[in-house]
Amino acid sequence: MNPARVHGADTTAAADARGTATAEARAAAANNPRGSAAAVLLGAATVAGFAPLGLYPLPFLALAGLLHLWRGAATPRRAGFLGFAFGAGLFLTGTSWIYISLHDFGLMPAPLAVIATVAFCCILGLFPAAVGYLQARASLASPAGRPLFIPALWMLSEWLRGWLFTGFPWLALGYSQTDSPLAGFAPLVGVFGLSWLVVQGGALLLLAIERRVAGLAGLAVLMAAGLGLQQIEWTGAEGEPVSVSLLQGNIPQDMKWDEARYAGTVELYRNLVNNSSARLTILPETAIPRFLDRIDPEFLRALDASVRARGGDLIVGLPLREAPGRYFNSVISVGASAGQRYDKTHLVPLGEFIPPGFGWIIKVLQIPLADFTRGATRQAPLALAGQRIAVNICYEDAFGEEIIGALPAATLLANVSNVAWFGDSLAPHQHLQIAQMRSLETGRTTLRATNTGMTAIIDHRGRIASVLPEFTRGSLNGFAQGRSGATPYVRWGNFPVVLLAFVACGVFMLRRKQPAAGA
Repeated sequence: MNPARVHGADTTAAADARGTATAEARAAAANNPRGSAAAVLLGAATVAGFAPLGLYPLPFLALAGLLHLWRGAATPRRAGFLGFAFGAGLFLTGTSWIYISLHDFGLMPAPLAVIATVAFCCILGLFPAAVGYLQARASLASPAGRPLFIPALWMLSEWLRGWLFTGFPWLALGYSQTDSPLAGFAPLVGVFGLSWLVVQGGALLLLAIERRVAGLAGLAVLMAAGLGLQQIEWTGAEGEPVSVSLLQGNIPQDMKWDEARYAGTVELYRNLVNNSSARLTILPETAIPRFLDRIDPEFLRALDASVRARGGDLIVGLPLREAPGRYFNSVISVGASAGQRYDKTHLVPLGEFIPPGFGWIIKVLQIPLADFTRGATRQAPLALAGQRIAVNICYEDAFGEEIIGALPAATLLANVSNVAWFGDSLAPHQHLQIAQMRSLETGRTTLRATNTGMTAIIDHRGRIASVLPEFTRGSLNGFAQGRSGATPYVRWGNFPVVLLAFVACGVFMLRRKQPAAGA
């Protein structure tokens, strides 16, 4: 008998035994209540990877933990439930501000607001649940294939969430990477492509934790590639920097539409505009809370004269009415350039338009102007202050593929918002991070004028150049450099990464169906 052969057989048997024990331990952890609780906690912890904490490595750790639980799930249904638990933890923690808008400002009764918030977050949790279920059903022939299949599947689920029923792409994992090395990929693949890389990074981290050198090497290559891409200038400066003044009125939401406070609001913004010396001044969304046709013409003439005297232009947010029952959430311009207008295109369901069958909601929520008309899909950038400005209003900047519709013609991005609806919550910080991603994807400076925060200037690399504190009143003054050219994302949008994800899923599904060698 060959001692070496006996020793080799013993070693193999021991390794198999250890592998079996490890698999059994994973299955035990994934299939008991502690596994479900762990998935919820992992989802909740992921929120710390987003603004304001911005602990961008956390999503990698959380996804590594979720992938570990999925590997031990006994059935596809169990894997789906673990994905749902992760999603519930993520959205109940990260979008809890929905309750504030429904109850504190929409005046929905507290029990009904709780039910609505939980129901909405649970619906969002169905997307990671679907990923968990489908990856388990795939039963890939190659164990190495699953860490490549799941990231593609996750990205497709986020992309679907970004447009289904008008879309809710909030807390896409890619947003957590605006200040990480992976941000270098944003001009190529956009936020959903970054989400793919985050999940891929989680899979590599899990390999590294299991003491596999390939996992650590893969993570290092991924981060190094991101850092290398950050050195590329995808767009070029156009013209001289323009002076800007972004006004933050800090009007509380519960007082914003109070007719008794209208005169004070008008006087506040008149003074802020008059005290500005910038060539481009921007007011927040619905800064003037009255239809344009009901505003004193003398007030608008005074604003026009003030900015025209310094050769400047002013963007004013207000509601605009064309006919009874047909009104828009808009901005208009006054000043040295010809008057122009932008109408909001992507409206918020239940907040800005009432879907069919939901008319009863108006009786529950006290939301002014809850049924706006949608603006034209394609609207030219505003030619103001020597720049071509692609304006978007509030929630619209969460949709990257819609923002690039005005590019590469636009030299600047401008977002006017009113996030007072969400009080002192995570929402304003998350919204600012979304704006950072739009700058990264497009290679354009973004100017944000908000009612209560966070008013900011974001450079073309997604870095916050300056920001006003929340719940303060004042002007953010600075300079914005116009940019020309197009990033790969501006040229192609989400199409390449979505196509690649479908191809990747299709290839692995075909491999699953192939008979094993020698069968």
